[in-house]
Amino acid sequence: MNLLSVLKTTQIIVCILIIVLVLVQSKTAGLSSSLKSSFSMYRSLRGVEKVIFVVTVVLGVLLVVNSLSIVILS
Repeated sequence: MNLLSVLKTTQIIVCILIIVLVLVQSKTAGLSSSLKSSFSMYRSLRGVEKVIFVVTVVLGVLLVVNSLSIVILS
C-alpha cells in the first residue's frame, strides 16, 4: 500500500467518525430542547459532552490536514 491510499482510507474513516460524533452531539438538540435552552442560562460542557466536543474538533483538524496532504501528494 502506498501513502496516498493510506491517506484516502484515513480520510473516509475520519469522515465517518465526525458524522457519528456530530449526530451524537445533536441528539438532544431538537426543536423543543432548543426553545427550552434558549430561555435558560448558559451551561458549560462537562464530562462526556466535553470529551465528545474536543474529539470532534481534533478530528476536524485532522480531516483538514489529511485533505491537504492528499492534495499535495496527488
